[in-house]
Amino acid sequence: MKISIALKSLLATAAVTLPLVASAASTYSTGNGTLTAAATVNFSVVIPQFLYLRVGTGSSYTTGALSTVNTTDLVTFTVAPGTVGNGTAVAGTGGDLTGGVETAAILGNGGNVTLTAAATGALSDGNGDTIPFTQITTTAAANTTGYTTLAAPALSNTTTTQTVTATNKIVQADAKWTYSFANTVTAPAGTYGGTAANNGTVTYTATMP
Repeated sequence: MKISIALKSLLATAAVTLPLVASAASTYSTGNGTLTAAATVNFSVVIPQFLYLRVGTGSSYTTGALSTVNTTDLVTFTVAPGTVGNGTAVAGTGGDLTGGVETAAILGNGGNVTLTAAATGALSDGNGDTIPFTQITTTAAANTTGYTTLAAPALSNTTTTQTVTATNKIVQADAKWTYSFANTVTAPAGTYGGTAANNGTVTYTATMP
């Protein structure tokens, strides 16, 4: 935050040095009875526009110490033998909160925010077999900050979009996002995703006008 103060008052020494310069920021009164002298100060407060997005490991955002953290978390789902495709959801491991749970947060001061989740295709094992991203569900739960709970965009093989509504142009929303594997498809054995090459990366993007 930058705060600039323009003081229009002239120093007395400057007034002595430049006696012919008139200034509305100083008033000289003389005479008998009640005297009044006035001076003016202009104040200007400049608030920078900002936008912060966190999904997973990232900087603190409740203390104002916003920063970029170049870390991408890995959430892994391991289906037990004999349960493949039986419709019983599988919890994840990993995530900054462990157990397949990630911290998600958006802060901004420029109005509504558009949040997208983009994948480059279905999860691949590199051998031609795929699992659609719709098999990975995201459940949002309130965090402990008191902010608005940030709903999670549904994952797909392409891009999904949602709007985070601002109040008086301010967005303060966060959540604990829990990822689960729906396990309603029967797929060949293999490791799907995990790397960008196997379409394992989802990119979340926040956009503010």
